[in-house]
Amino acid sequence: MALNSCAACSKADVSLKACSSCKLVKYCNVNCQRTHRSQHKNTCKKRAAELFDKKLFAEPPPREDCPICMIMLPCDEADAVYMSCCGKTICLGCRYSLTAERCPFCNAAPPTSEKNWTNRVLKRIEKHNDPMAMHILGGSYSVGSYGNPMDLSKAAEMYRRGSELGCAAAHNGLGRSYTFGIGVELDEKKAVDHYHIAAMMGLENARYNLGCCEVQSGNMHRAMRHFMMAAKRGHDLSLDNVKRGFRSGSVTKDEFEKTLRRHQASLDETKNEQRDRGKAIYNSIP
Repeated sequence: MALNSCAACSKADVSLKACSSCKLVKYCNVNCQRTHRSQHKNTCKKRAAELFDKKLFAEPPPREDCPICMIMLPCDEADAVYMSCCGKTICLGCRYSLTAERCPFCNAAPPTSEKNWTNRVLKRIEKHNDPMAMHILGGSYSVGSYGNPMDLSKAAEMYRRGSELGCAAAHNGLGRSYTFGIGVELDEKKAVDHYHIAAMMGLENARYNLGCCEVQSGNMHRAMRHFMMAAKRGHDLSLDNVKRGFRSGSVTKDEFEKTLRRHQASLDETKNEQRDRGKAIYNSIP
């Protein structure tokens, strides 16, 4: 069927609209699309899956830089600090090397208590609609920290709000909530949908979670693709699974060696002595 004519009635029309899923055929109206659906649905589904995978496995955008040292932030969220006063995220190296007590961005004094920290995060949400603050508060509710009681429903709600504003970490948090039925009804499809969004935004933890979902489904080839992509960007748990994949034959020697080199290069790109010192200080805090 020519692309300049309706796939159902063969009518040529300048107002033809392409199938939104596969882009392979065009229709002159919704009725023609419905009429042709039984003939087209298998081809459409296959092509739509191909197009989606092309986006899913494309190279994601790089992580943001620490706004102080201007070196890319580490892969692990625990190696960075969210400033509850102004919403900036900085690396541990810069956080613990600051000579002044006050925030270098907004000149705010450090939080005086857990309650003060929570109030600042709430202010970021209420006044600035800050999606990362929503994710951070969701994490606090999920474990009952910073003076907040454990409230899994509130945690999921904060993740939902943050995800709607485009926060990759919130998408991942909400995905985990759906994966395990934490604060929401268990829904594997919704979980994977949120992991997909976060992974395509460049969040390695979400890419790792997608790999785990594929392992559970028995799709080892797809799982290893996800693990290798995340490992190449410095994700240690993904690298561990790539090693297992290599031992089991799911990953070739060439793929394994390339992943190892890229993983080390990614770590080198985000590592320096100041960050090592900052992490050591952070780990020593009881």
